[in-house]
Amino acid sequence: MNFLAFRCFNCQQSLAIDHHGFCSQCYKKIKKHPYCGCCGSKLLNYHNGCGKCLSLKYKWHNIIQVSEYSPLLAGWIHQFKFHKAYHFDQALARLLLLAVKNAQRELSLSLPEVIMPVPLHWQRYWSRGYNQSELISVHLSRLLNIPLDIDSLSRIRATPPQRELSAKERKKNLAQAFKYQPQKHYKRVAIIDDVVTTGSTMNAICRELLKNEVEEIQVWTLARA
Repeated sequence: MNFLAFRCFNCQQSLAIDHHGFCSQCYKKIKKHPYCGCCGSKLLNYHNGCGKCLSLKYKWHNIIQVSEYSPLLAGWIHQFKFHKAYHFDQALARLLLLAVKNAQRELSLSLPEVIMPVPLHWQRYWSRGYNQSELISVHLSRLLNIPLDIDSLSRIRATPPQRELSAKERKKNLAQAFKYQPQKHYKRVAIIDDVVTTGSTMNAICRELLKNEVEEIQVWTLARA
């Protein structure tokens, strides 16, 4: 029971389960739909592969997402990422956990050996005070009993924010921005990020992992923009 009267971060209604953060009614308002498990495109039914995959040059093998970048979820992510609402971490991790469980059912997803958050350059980390992807990853690691590795993947070059650039500029912006020095040899890895837009960041990371003989890369994200 909710003896301490915890309330939904969104609507302020009392929560039946305090650590969920968002109530069931607000969760139902998130626009969820079947999608391609390879590129994330919206589909009528869940499939691992679609026509768009033939033209989209993504380096990862599977993508798991809570929803498209709809206003409600986007607002929560924006508060979490830019307004120091780091207390949203467990609630947002739970949303992604539900998406992973759904992908196990609908897309026959096999869980990875390790979870890695998209890293921040130390200057961005110092400015923001935390890595939002890492906070989510900590909870997912615990909930799924999958090791968390925050050391093997690093961002070695500071770059302008991706949201301010075109797709072509994003790709150029991320050239040689990441470095992968694995603590052990991983074959199957999940990379966690809050939002995937053009996929440029994930592609840059995937290139580094593939050069080090990672065989399967999964992308887990809250929203696909």
